[in-house]
Amino acid sequence: MDLKTASALRRLRLVSTPEAVSFLLLLVASVLKRTTDFNAVPVMGAIHGALFVIYGLFWADAWNRTRWPLGRAALYFVLAVLPFGGFYADKLLRRESEASVIATRAQREGVVGG
Repeated sequence: MDLKTASALRRLRLVSTPEAVSFLLLLVASVLKRTTDFNAVPVMGAIHGALFVIYGLFWADAWNRTRWPLGRAALYFVLAVLPFGGFYADKLLRRESEASVIATRAQREGVVGG
């Protein structure tokens, strides 16, 4: 994996958790708006919206660089719209990054997998 691809995966990982947290906070704010006089939905909506747009941009960049199959790319996008999905996306992306690093090191050292 080249440096730009690794950076694209890292950026996507870095934004996936904050995006998931903002989504959950937006859900809590929505419930509080309907059950109390507290209304944080406009603020949380803006924060979550910005993070979702950033996630979408980073997702598109990662998809372009990694050449994921359509199913895997769709999975990472769907995880962004599910509660707790961003946490799972981070876990999957971490595994993918680590596997790519291991494969790149093995290739450099001339180790052939069998």
